[in-house]
Amino acid sequence: MNAPLAAIAAFRLTTTVPERLARFYESIGFSVGRAVAVPQTEMTLLGLAGGGIRIDLHVGGQRVELEAFDRKGRPYPENATAADLCFQHFALVTPDAAAAWERARAHGATPISLAGPVRLGASAGGLTAVKLRDPEGHPLEFLQFPTAPESGRASEWLSGIDHSAICVADAAASRGFYEELGLTVGRPTLNQGPTQVALDGLAGVCVEVVPMVPQTGTPHLELLRYRSPPSRPARRLQVNDVAATRIVWRSNRDALLRDPDGHLHLLAECPACH
Repeated sequence: MNAPLAAIAAFRLTTTVPERLARFYESIGFSVGRAVAVPQTEMTLLGLAGGGIRIDLHVGGQRVELEAFDRKGRPYPENATAADLCFQHFALVTPDAAAAWERARAHGATPISLAGPVRLGASAGGLTAVKLRDPEGHPLEFLQFPTAPESGRASEWLSGIDHSAICVADAAASRGFYEELGLTVGRPTLNQGPTQVALDGLAGVCVEVVPMVPQTGTPHLELLRYRSPPSRPARRLQVNDVAATRIVWRSNRDALLRDPDGHLHLLAECPACH
């Protein structure tokens, strides 16, 4: 392998209340590790002074990391919507989206979707989905595949992370950016109609969805280009802002990248990626 973006290794969420956020993710099915210091080499790469702590969360062999820094950034933007360019979520696979949503809501999640889980059409794979925010504002999605048996047992609340989705202003420009970094374009879809309106909690939704697949295909990245409603520009995120979610990639070098819309990517060198 010699691709700058070879595989998604983790997702990093910036938080100002790491212990509280860790309890939330534990309540919906993640296992929680102990807090450790963020290595100084990474602080330097991020361009941050002072120190930070990191808490590892695991689900289905995949990893989410909560990071809190001595120098606090801005909270998640108020009134941000699922169509705004700051939007970035990761989608959690569950056998029972309704049960997962009820459990998350009981532990402090707030809705993005209008009325809980919705069944999407055939063009979207017949999935059942619901969008929400964790207690600090980070967007999430629960996905239930059509063949999944329903279950509310604790060991089966979540089975892994399917993808991360980001809003983009120009689908062609973003697709080109990620193709140059080693991702492959999947089959695009155009999602609209009442179920998409209910899922996004917005009127008149029409959104292009462009999958971008790394050499190791799961999780993958999805580009969301909203034709309607128009995406509002994002302020330039600083790494210590709560909205500054970072995808960590197995790569052939260490680097911090911004895509054309300002979404952050942390490249972590691995020997197999050369």
